Amino acid sequence: MLTLAEVEAIAREAHVGQTDKAGRPYAEHLQAVAEGVRARGGSDEQVAAAWLHDAVEDDRLPEEWLRGAALPQAVKDMVLALTKRPGEDLEAYTARVLAVPGARLVKEADLAHNADPDRLAVLDEATRARLTAKYARVRALLGLSGG
Repeated sequence: MLTLAEVEAIAREAHVGQTDKAGRPYAEHLQAVAEGVRARGGSDEQVAAAWLHDAVEDDRLPEEWLRGAALPQAVKDMVLALTKRPGEDLEAYTARVLAVPGARLVKEADLAHNADPDRLAVLDEATRARLTAKYARVRALLGLSGG
C-alpha cells in the first residue's frame, strides 16, 4: 500500500502547473484540504482521499490509475464519490458523497477551504457571489451547518 507521503507526492506531481481560481498553485488547496481533514479527526484513509480528491475530476490522473493504485478500497471509493461527473447536478453528486463512508468529511474540508473569505476576496464579485451560493447549497445538501 502507498504511504500517505507517497500519496501526497503523487498528488503534488499530478497537479504540477495547475492553479486555482485565484492563481495559486493547486497543491496549496490539496494540502489545506488534507490538513482540514486531519483537524476534523479524519483517518489516514480520509487524508489520502483529500490529497487525491480532485485528481480524476481535473483529468490529472485517469480513473484507471486510481482503480489499480495500491490504495485501500475505501480511499478509492471516497475519491470516486468526490469526483463530479460532466453534467451531474448537485443533488446527485451530494447523494453519492453521503452514500460513501468518509467522503462527507473530506468534502466538508474541501468546502471550508474553497469558501475561505481570503481566497474568495481575490475573485471578481460575480464569481465570488456564484461560488459562495454554490458552496452554501452544497453544504445544505450535505447537512453541514455554518459556512
